[in-house]
Amino acid sequence: MRTDRFGGPALSLFRMVIGLLFLCHGLSSLFGVFGGARGSGEAVPLGTWPGWWAALIQAVCGALVLVGLFTRPAALVASGSMAYAYFVVHQPEALLPLRNHGELSVLFCWSFLLIAVLGPGSWAVDNLLRQRSGAALDVKAAERRSVPA
Repeated sequence: MRTDRFGGPALSLFRMVIGLLFLCHGLSSLFGVFGGARGSGEAVPLGTWPGWWAALIQAVCGALVLVGLFTRPAALVASGSMAYAYFVVHQPEALLPLRNHGELSVLFCWSFLLIAVLGPGSWAVDNLLRQRSGAALDVKAAERRSVPA
């Protein structure tokens, strides 16, 4: 049995789950839903640095990665934001993630980096847009060939 055919769909499912979790994480901080920011039940005050801006990045990038739109750039921004969260918020407390409570930041950082490198998988809006633009280019090329010079 050929298992390589499952690579694209498995990567897509991984991307969707990571994107959904990141979106929920951002929404909890922006709107106080799902237990709120850090389980407080409250939203992060509008415009505060870095919490509100991080939550905005989480919500926007999480949604984009979830549907597979602008996947690589969104995943790269998300990965960078989680690297920032780890080194600025968690790492000063202790070196190891188990000691400084930075496991989630590390997991999100490396997961998004993997998505940025490997791409969105086979089920993504990016792929649909690429197919449509490719079909439109094929139609234009065919039109140019049929017009006498």
